[in-house]
Amino acid sequence: MEARHLRYALALAEHQHFGRAAASLGIAQPPLSTQIAALEREIGERLFDRTARGVFPTAAGEAFLARARSALAEMNLARIDAGRAARGETGRLRIGFLGSALLAPLPGVIGRFRRTHPDVRLTLQELDSPAASAALLAGELDVAVGRGSPRGAGAEDLVTVPIGADHLVAVVSTMHPFAGRPSVGVEQLTREPLVVSADAAGTYLRPLFEADAAVLDAATIARDIHTIAGLAACCAGVGLGPARMRLLARDDVWFCDVEPRFRLPDLQMSFRVTDSSPVLAAFLAVVRQNCADVGSWLDELLARHPAATERQPPLGVS
Repeated sequence: MEARHLRYALALAEHQHFGRAAASLGIAQPPLSTQIAALEREIGERLFDRTARGVFPTAAGEAFLARARSALAEMNLARIDAGRAARGETGRLRIGFLGSALLAPLPGVIGRFRRTHPDVRLTLQELDSPAASAALLAGELDVAVGRGSPRGAGAEDLVTVPIGADHLVAVVSTMHPFAGRPSVGVEQLTREPLVVSADAAGTYLRPLFEADAAVLDAATIARDIHTIAGLAACCAGVGLGPARMRLLARDDVWFCDVEPRFRLPDLQMSFRVTDSSPVLAAFLAVVRQNCADVGSWLDELLARHPAATERQPPLGVS
């Protein structure tokens, strides 16, 4: 039994005449009669009464037709669902991210992706950069957003692209002597208690304080930028973090540039080079459209990835 047999039976029940049913199906009457007879032999029951007044379903036919309608509807839904999955409109995407990325650029990226792909199951997990990289390498994430490139066994099998540059700023309470200043020097920071994130203290701030590394060893370790700003507001120390912290809506802190200007490792987005998921392809298209400021290199690198080459528009095309 094939889908066409179901359509033939439904057309015959609707038109109650072999000729009219055949015309609606675009086939000749004899093949339709032959196929209906073959269907009845396969079912083992007479599905239609042939009378002078027309062709009408039997009780067995009515039962069969009810199931046939449901089966064809399910087949159509299966076709639709397959197409949506192939276009990345359904499925799952697991993203691990550094908290500061929620200031920029993730709100634009994730917000747009949710609007354009509402049926994708999006799992979001805040993780520091090392943890996000480890989860991606372990197959527990599809996308990791962190500061700097992932490291460790398997990192060579990842695609990593920059999605945001930033530099270091200091945040203090509005009662602190630094409040009101546009900038503060590194030598001044060495005389203050500091509040930093764990990865900043352990890695990328080390070169800045290489002449006085002890200041980082004594720093208060905060989980994220909100905690850094909060502790600074409590006069617990001078917070150090990315300039995008200025986007925090707080009136009890003051931000100073750090002199000399210190560029932080770029925010990086990483994913597996072998991941050809249509959902990832759809997400990469949104990244392209929202992170164009990182230059054409991002578009060129993503365009070489198997998930992004077939269905996605070029940069800037929605």
